[in-house]
Amino acid sequence: EVQLQASGGGSVQAGGSLRLSCAGAGFISDDYAISWFRQAPGKEREGVSSIMTIDGSTYYADSAKGRFTISSNNAKNTDGKNTIYLLMNSLRPEDTAVYYCAVLREPLYRGTYYLLDPSQYHNWGQGTLVTVSS
Repeated sequence: EVQLQASGGGSVQAGGSLRLSCAGAGFISDDYAISWFRQAPGKEREGVSSIMTIDGSTYYADSAKGRFTISSNNAKNTDGKNTIYLLMNSLRPEDTAVYYCAVLREPLYRGTYYLLDPSQYHNWGQGTLVTVSS
């Protein structure tokens, strides 16, 4: 099973930037979706962004488009490792949440409806807290 370690959270003022990292190990193929989710207090977990390791395709929730960028440092999970980044710019107070990364092996479909659905994922890293003050 892939092991995930998220980091990079912190406190920032509105308009600022943060870069989250998700270090993964134990990949056994090059076909995974690695995704970021977030959960604000009292709200359901929601998908933010996803990247396909097989070809680098990226997907974003509407709330993240134009502000967040997902990237990978190791295409195709060479040596069973990969680190995914989420660069978050122009942060807003409503971005305040615990951010989680998760992996889905051999995703059946493409598209945000599927890839950003938390119920499709069973392998999660621990969360990292992002707090954006106004």
